[in-house]
Amino acid sequence: LATDSSPALLTELSDVQAEIEAAGGWDVQQQVDLALSKLKLAPEAVFADLSGGMKRRTMLARALVSSPDLLLLDEPTNHLDIDSITWLEDFLKGINCTLVFITHDRMLAAGLATRILDLDRGVLTSWPGDMQTYLRKKEEWLAVEADHQEKFDKKLSREEAWIRQGIKARRTRNQGRVRALLSLREERQARRELGGSAKMELQEAERSGRLVVRAKKVSYSYGAEQVIADFSTTILRGDKVGLIGPNGCGKTTLLKLLLGDLEPEEGWIRLGTNLQVAYFDQLRAQLDEDATVAENVGEGKDTVTVNGRSRHIIGYLKDFLFTPDRARSPVTMLSGGEKNRLLLAKLFTRPANLLVLDEPTNDLDIETLELLEELLVNYQGTILLVSHDRAFLDNVVTSTLAYEGDSRFLEYAGGYSDWLQQRKQAQSASEQAVPVRDRKVKPVKSRPRKLSFKEKKELEDLPAKIERLESEQEDLYSALADPEVYQQEVSRISGFQRRLADLEKELEEAYRRWEILEEIEG
Repeated sequence: LATDSSPALLTELSDVQAEIEAAGGWDVQQQVDLALSKLKLAPEAVFADLSGGMKRRTMLARALVSSPDLLLLDEPTNHLDIDSITWLEDFLKGINCTLVFITHDRMLAAGLATRILDLDRGVLTSWPGDMQTYLRKKEEWLAVEADHQEKFDKKLSREEAWIRQGIKARRTRNQGRVRALLSLREERQARRELGGSAKMELQEAERSGRLVVRAKKVSYSYGAEQVIADFSTTILRGDKVGLIGPNGCGKTTLLKLLLGDLEPEEGWIRLGTNLQVAYFDQLRAQLDEDATVAENVGEGKDTVTVNGRSRHIIGYLKDFLFTPDRARSPVTMLSGGEKNRLLLAKLFTRPANLLVLDEPTNDLDIETLELLEELLVNYQGTILLVSHDRAFLDNVVTSTLAYEGDSRFLEYAGGYSDWLQQRKQAQSASEQAVPVRDRKVKPVKSRPRKLSFKEKKELEDLPAKIERLESEQEDLYSALADPEVYQQEVSRISGFQRRLADLEKELEEAYRRWEILEEIEG
């Protein structure tokens, strides 16, 4: 019998270690730990107890660490936050395997894809190149197809007119033309038209006051855990504000604070006047799972009113790609994308001047995403948008509240890409800054200025003054929108317009003065 230290066993052990090393076996635990960390998974959690989103992450992590030759991913970025998505994109760029993925994340597709497989009306076509090349060539191809179909339909129309002439068409010498017409009919009947696209329409309410939300040094905690710290912002009518940060960092809590649903523990929040809020909840709590699609939107009625027009509920739901049969189905039968479209359909029946959208893009197809983008860009009201869709943020928002750690949200101009650029510049400037150590300067303690009694009274009166000015402004806008006004004297109309210009200046000065006094008050 060979002993533990026999040459044969030592040789076998060396061979096994070499095989493990060649297969990357020693790195497996490191890869597992990395995937768990980046996808924010608890190593000891029981899989059966996880939510649907966390189960997806676990399955994604298992696929990533298995070193496959072929990796198939179906919507891998759903329910991932931006940090996880960017890590996943970088990881997938570096793996040495064939990758086939389905995604509605346009930045992921643009960053990874080298060939696009397009399934259109039952036909699968292959398009070499990146996403931009595919989009350009597919648009050209559709234009050629439309031109061909137009010529085909004209020819079919001519032949149908000919066959109706009767006896001439039945002559023996014309039987070939008859057979050709039958072939044309079969070809036309077999044609599959382009799928329909959603036709969403936002219903806007009366304009809100110019100030929508003002927050000053706001903090909030859940027990001993601080979620929001020293947060300040001013949101004005027409602003489109994006909120970004990792899952669980407090974005939804911040939304509730800004809407007045939660009271800050420190600091204060003031809401503007005439706010009408429509809230898109990523958990879809507003949907009755046991009711049908139509019942969820109509709420017991057969019609809905959108921008002053009454529409039958079935016709309205067709705009959101629900067939009549689907509209009568219970919500429990819907896919994730259908539930999101249903929630948008329900949301858009309500007049609103403040849209709050918490992850509205999950499971939506690219065409619906682009339509929703266009609607939001043209929306005249105010938008608060929580999203992990980087392209969506870039295309919609005008400013960004980004989580920067330690319960802090900081404000940046622009969307996701602008935030990345500004953060890089700030970090670069911080690294280049050299502390001065040659001389010590004794700090001068300055006593903070306090508001005088007169200034305190002015600050207390300013919100009511602003509300009064904005109310007068709204009345003038309504008067000028009435066609009968223009049948009156020109001097009266000119007076309205002059007063509107004066009101704009007065409001601007009132807001400026309010900010100055609040800054002093601290």
